[in-house]
Amino acid sequence: MKRFVATILILTLLLAGCASQNTPTPSLPSSGSEAESAAGASESKVEKNGLRTITDTTGRQVEIPQAVESIVCVNVGTLRFTTYMQATDLVIGVEQNEIEPRIAKPFSYINNALFSTLPVIGDNGTTYDEEILKLSPDVVMVAMDKDAAQALQEKLGIPVVTIPLIDNLFDEAAYQTLGLMGEVYGRQERADELISYIKGLEEDLALRTGDIPEEDKPTVYAGGISFKGAHGFDGTEAGYSPFAAIGAKNLADQTGQKGAFNIDLEQVLQWDPDIIFLDFNGMALINEDYAANPDYYNSLTAVREGRLYSQISFRSNAVNAELALADAYYAGKVIFPQQFADVDPIAKADEIFEMMLGTKFYNTLREQGYEFKEMKLGE
Repeated sequence: MKRFVATILILTLLLAGCASQNTPTPSLPSSGSEAESAAGASESKVEKNGLRTITDTTGRQVEIPQAVESIVCVNVGTLRFTTYMQATDLVIGVEQNEIEPRIAKPFSYINNALFSTLPVIGDNGTTYDEEILKLSPDVVMVAMDKDAAQALQEKLGIPVVTIPLIDNLFDEAAYQTLGLMGEVYGRQERADELISYIKGLEEDLALRTGDIPEEDKPTVYAGGISFKGAHGFDGTEAGYSPFAAIGAKNLADQTGQKGAFNIDLEQVLQWDPDIIFLDFNGMALINEDYAANPDYYNSLTAVREGRLYSQISFRSNAVNAELALADAYYAGKVIFPQQFADVDPIAKADEIFEMMLGTKFYNTLREQGYEFKEMKLGE
């Protein structure tokens, strides 16, 4: 009997122990420090994701990765300015129109070996959305209006940052674009370097001619200017960037027009400009017209006396700033020789190309028929 009672007692104690182990421990209210730790963990997660907010040039607030490692460029100017920013290493997709090596677009000509190997994500501002989604870039850089950029961002689910269309040499929008790209790409030092350099050229060009009375300046005309394709002698431009940069007396400015346009050739004959500049892109049409109407051209004093000079075409899918700057120094040397006596236009051009494109480029231009020189009609 004693042995039986002892056995019952042992079993009772064992069962009590098991019940004690399986009984849940009541949960206690979280302390303030624990709540703070949870919030801190959430913040750490956001920080780990590396998100930051930037404001693009349309005023849109765009959340982008802390470190942008890949981009695609859509529409005019985005890839050009990315090249100026020495950020082509970030580019993982390009538009079809940027692949063809065109001398009139030095940034694409120089980088053709890279651009031609990249996937095509659009053409002339039209996006191939499925291709962009396949690449999944950190950021899509675009030149679009605010609504179009927002619509694209919502469609792709990828941050879209927009820059403006830049079609003049010292456009404030150009400086804003460089600053924005410096922020997005994490290359503010390069942005500051470029802005300082270009503003320095702007100041240098303006100071050289700033004290010349308007009545003492020779009159100048630019013909063969490209806009929406090639144009002949009647293609000219009010506010022509290389002339505006040096304060030249551009006869097209007297028309009340803005930008590039076709002028009545009788008006040019009436003006009879002291100096004429011809854009290489229009020379085929100019020479064709000269062959048909030599008397008209020979009636112009500048033609008869050999005051025809070249301008390297700088407008191809908007302004190629490095070419426009080089043209400005050459035009200054021709129009104001005393004020530009210390300037070698070829050396200055290569300095500009090296700063903005990373390489000297004048000899390549010359090999392709683009150079600073006196022009002769019919050649």
